[in-house]
Amino acid sequence: MSAESLSADLAGKPAALTRLAEKFPRWDPYAALPALLEDEPAQVRLVGLGAARNACEAAAARLRRAGIGAHADFSSSDEQPPAGEETLVVGVSLGGGRRELATVLDRYVARSPVIVLAPSTEAPIARYADLLVPLRAETETSGLGCSAYQHALALLLLLGHRLGAPTGSSGNFPGLLRRVANATDSLLSGAAEWLPEAAQVLDSPDGLHLVAPAERTASAGQGIRVLRQGPVRRAYGAETGEWSHSDRHLAAVTDYRALLFAGSTYDERFAEHLLQLRGAFVAVGPTPERERLPGAALNVRYPGDTDPDVSLLTEPLVAELLAAHWWHQRS
Repeated sequence: MSAESLSADLAGKPAALTRLAEKFPRWDPYAALPALLEDEPAQVRLVGLGAARNACEAAAARLRRAGIGAHADFSSSDEQPPAGEETLVVGVSLGGGRRELATVLDRYVARSPVIVLAPSTEAPIARYADLLVPLRAETETSGLGCSAYQHALALLLLLGHRLGAPTGSSGNFPGLLRRVANATDSLLSGAAEWLPEAAQVLDSPDGLHLVAPAERTASAGQGIRVLRQGPVRRAYGAETGEWSHSDRHLAAVTDYRALLFAGSTYDERFAEHLLQLRGAFVAVGPTPERERLPGAALNVRYPGDTDPDVSLLTEPLVAELLAAHWWHQRS
């Protein structure tokens, strides 16, 4: 693991997404879904650890908005919801947490239909799958799995679409992947212009707080993980609306710096309160009814950032690039 390897992994994201898009329509990862499910599942249980669980939570929220009983669990949990043909189990592995995931999936084998998203068809966890979906991400030398996370989340959105979740851009899945590849490439190619300024604004001995609306807290979670594991920076998360009732108190007594994934109804309240407390923040994407959020030290924009699917799959890159930047400085 090194700053150089993380930078190389991030630079490879657009090409990896484009190659995944080119697999369609010849490759359909969920072609066997109708044969696997006799009827619409009564509930969907998504399990994983770390970044995989963040992706599961985002996918579960989409399914719940469609009226489908879905929930995301830590694969390390000892809870054992009932198995049965009416419960669809989706296990997600990005390469780590295999022991915990294998333990929980073992409870469902031959009792519930099991879908596994895994790095490859040769992954040990694949033996638990009734339906195996390879992530088709590139080998990542940093070991942080940033591309694997992006592919897993995209493929979970596609699964949600097949199960009846709101489609958004994922109705045209290859098109969505190409739009995300373009947005990712735009952030990478423009990083020399915005990244040094963002890193300067957000540098604090008290760490970095990543704030996101409820439907995109996975973006904050992914950023926190990479910041902690790569440059080993203090990083914390908060939901935008809840921020004024929780993290606001920390901002009163610390040098509070925040990376805000914009788009919440409560963006402006967050900005007003934080600035009153002499904190600073960088906003990523537009806020409701505004192209830019007043009060932000910097607004980072990219093509397609008004589309919720594009944002969900693209915006973690901002935090990942910050991690690489600070990691290079530390080296």
